[in-house]
Amino acid sequence: MKEQFDWKAEGVELPQFDYDKLQRWIDNVAAAHHRLLRSVSYLFCNDEEILRVNRQFLGHDYYTDIITFDYCTGSLLRGDIVISLDTVRSNAEELGVVYERELLRVIIHGILHLCGINDKGPGERQVMEAAENEALDIYDKL
Repeated sequence: MKEQFDWKAEGVELPQFDYDKLQRWIDNVAAAHHRLLRSVSYLFCNDEEILRVNRQFLGHDYYTDIITFDYCTGSLLRGDIVISLDTVRSNAEELGVVYERELLRVIIHGILHLCGINDKGPGERQVMEAAENEALDIYDKL
């Protein structure tokens, strides 16, 4: 079974990327973590939509850059990933990084969560950041 990607936008324009390259990249990152991609859906949205999703599905009342819904079974990656382009843009400005690079980091962040990498516990953020950096290196070499 070949992997399936779905790229949608709600309330924002779909980001301008080479989506074939993104899919190859995500597949390579998943393989590096001994996972097989099956079905991943991305929804790019604005802050108001991600706040609605955060409240409705997680009971959280705050803005965030990404929410990952994990439907994985074993080594097969399946999930829905919601990304607020508004928050990604403001984070990029705050961090002094290029918006497109920050967006790539967030796109792969969701995949890394599906691979089992967490970022909330002690020391986990550093593990996630290292995995993001390794993934971005893979992107740069494609």
